[in-house]
Amino acid sequence: MITVTNVSLQFPDRKLFEDVNIKFTQGNCYGLIGANGAGKSTFLKILEGDIQPTTGAVTLAPNERLATLKQNHFDYENQIVLETVIMGHKRLYEIMKEKDAIYAKENFSDKDGIRAAELEGDFAELNGWEAESEASMLLQGLNIPENLHSLRMSELTSGQKIKVLLAQALFGKPDVLLLDEPTNGLDAQSISWLEEFLINFENTVIIVSHDRHFLNKVCTHMADLDFGKIKLYVGNYDFWLESSQLATKLLADHNAKKEEQIKELQDFIARFSANASKSKQATSRKKMLEKISLDDITPSSRRYPFVGFKPEREIGNDLLQVENVSKTIDGKRILDNISFTLNKDDKVAFISDNDIATTTLIKLITGELSPDSGSIRWGITTTRAYLPRDSSNEFSSNDQNILDWLRQYASKEENDNTFLRSFLGRMLFSGEEVMKPVNVLSGGEKVRCMLSKMMLSKANVLILDDPTNHLDLESITALNDGLIAFKGSVLFTSHDHQFIQTLANRIIAISSNGLIDRAEITYDDFLENQDIQNQLTSLFKTKTY
Repeated sequence: MITVTNVSLQFPDRKLFEDVNIKFTQGNCYGLIGANGAGKSTFLKILEGDIQPTTGAVTLAPNERLATLKQNHFDYENQIVLETVIMGHKRLYEIMKEKDAIYAKENFSDKDGIRAAELEGDFAELNGWEAESEASMLLQGLNIPENLHSLRMSELTSGQKIKVLLAQALFGKPDVLLLDEPTNGLDAQSISWLEEFLINFENTVIIVSHDRHFLNKVCTHMADLDFGKIKLYVGNYDFWLESSQLATKLLADHNAKKEEQIKELQDFIARFSANASKSKQATSRKKMLEKISLDDITPSSRRYPFVGFKPEREIGNDLLQVENVSKTIDGKRILDNISFTLNKDDKVAFISDNDIATTTLIKLITGELSPDSGSIRWGITTTRAYLPRDSSNEFSSNDQNILDWLRQYASKEENDNTFLRSFLGRMLFSGEEVMKPVNVLSGGEKVRCMLSKMMLSKANVLILDDPTNHLDLESITALNDGLIAFKGSVLFTSHDHQFIQTLANRIIAISSNGLIDRAEITYDDFLENQDIQNQLTSLFKTKTY
């Protein structure tokens, strides 16, 4: 258990938190949510002790251990992979090192023997004899095979290092586990393994994540950071979202009879109370949900952008034909003889175990790269709008303000300040924010600008490479809904499970070994089909990139 008492954090220009009082208790998994800039990661640093609050205190129950997911995977370059995981339990690792140093002495004294005996006792008490096997199991669960466990961290890829640091945080069953964006850089199989691990984890977990599916799967509570306070909600992210929307509706419908509002709340709770994300706690959570009153749910201060794409014309029968396309980059074969044909109603998710493959394919079909061999042909009725994975080049050397930057993409009829300011206001750039230079925008602001550009294009084909990257949950939800409603074709890559599940009607998995193409299938069905999973294992088995 970790207790937060009267915690405030004051900066010279604003107060981030004020008098936060909350207890995070054993057996629960808390999703810490809030708008971008609300201070979620900062709050985790306060819990960890990296940042001291202006007022108040954070206390851990006696003899409890707290573990966090480290963000800088270059800190361990000279460490052996297996040892890096064990370093997650600092005290156990210190005992192991001291014990090894004593036994390595040439002149082993009586004093050394006494100390070694003490250390052996502590080592056994901390389950040290199982440490290496536990670390190995965690690594294998995250798709780090045994042949890599004895390597140095510097020999791993960036994605593998991320997984090792996640295993480090999970190691040794910490009493309190803090995870900031734990699914970043993970493949679908590793995310599924992590979900099961956390569902069965018996201690306290606090997570910051933009992955809605992940939050829905693992969280028993949502800790909503809003108005400088944190309020706990029983249930997963979907329950919090819909209860917040219901609260807004009930507040707006102030003329409705209270009995009708109570009935609506009861019907809403009944739908969610049986939807358990942790089976062990389903009964207790249902009882807690049933105790919620009208006063317990409050409208959120969150603002959602408006994302709506309206194509100027329909697509004809031909969308895209990719035939025998290969591409080598820096001497490494990325794509080899790839062929597929897309149809006008396709909303296609391109997936891989390596982002280089999907991003290379996106760059080829948009013309940003040229294939070494093969051909790419678009239908003559297609008009295309593109959101790259990294849009920095669009903004970094540009000193235009947002208003003037967007103006260049507007039609003659749309090219006036009133229309553009209104348009940008719906994308959460209000008032004088539209005069902000585009070369100083945050990652999320850049993506919202690029989405604005795409909406003005009125294209009938949208191409998006990892579009949810940098966006907050509100913007992800708005974009997801806008693409579902779009009456054209969408070609995209993403690591967001819910985004793929709700949007794609076709899944294409690619690697340097070929592709697997499945139409009229949901992402969940794709992942659960054993024949497809066997094919994926073979597809991703040999990496040449």
